[in-house]
Amino acid sequence: MWTRPNTFESLIHIILEQQVSLASALAALNKLRERLGEITPANLLGLTDEELKACYFSRQKTVYARHLAEAIESKKFSLKAMETLSDDAVREKIVALKGLGNWSADIYLMFVLRRTDLFPAGDLAAVNALKAIKKLPKDVSKEKLAKVSLRWAPYRTVATMILWHYYLSIRAKKTSATNKIEKAVIL
Repeated sequence: MWTRPNTFESLIHIILEQQVSLASALAALNKLRERLGEITPANLLGLTDEELKACYFSRQKTVYARHLAEAIESKKFSLKAMETLSDDAVREKIVALKGLGNWSADIYLMFVLRRTDLFPAGDLAAVNALKAIKKLPKDVSKEKLAKVSLRWAPYRTVATMILWHYYLSIRAKKTSATNKIEKAVIL
């Protein structure tokens, strides 16, 4: 099970992971750590847009990160308060932040708050792994996916972690096979 602490840095990590590879997001996070030392709202707000760009932040992610930092600094958003709220209440607070949607809320609930009964229907890796394992058609509806995942309640998060591990193992095999083919072509 992957977990993260309930920190500003963890939410920045989630923002960076949106619609990019995990490796790209981690590279940006590490670059930000290198620049700031400690990733805090105040430290991030002290950076210029150019400095964030040098940390691989897109224009949009710069806006989202600044908005989150300002919300925490102004006490409009409290990480500590999230720990005692219901899943629905946490989701409501997260999606109210600019640039954070249901996928971000799911990841926060699963990794940071360690909630056990979530299936992130917006996560392509989890959805594609589920489709592959269950031999579901590519155009299967979200309702059908939700119905399949409901069988795993109250441990849908655990099932999702297994799906992610499966997805990563398949990708690793494909990458290894591609590398072997490329080497053979070169030789």
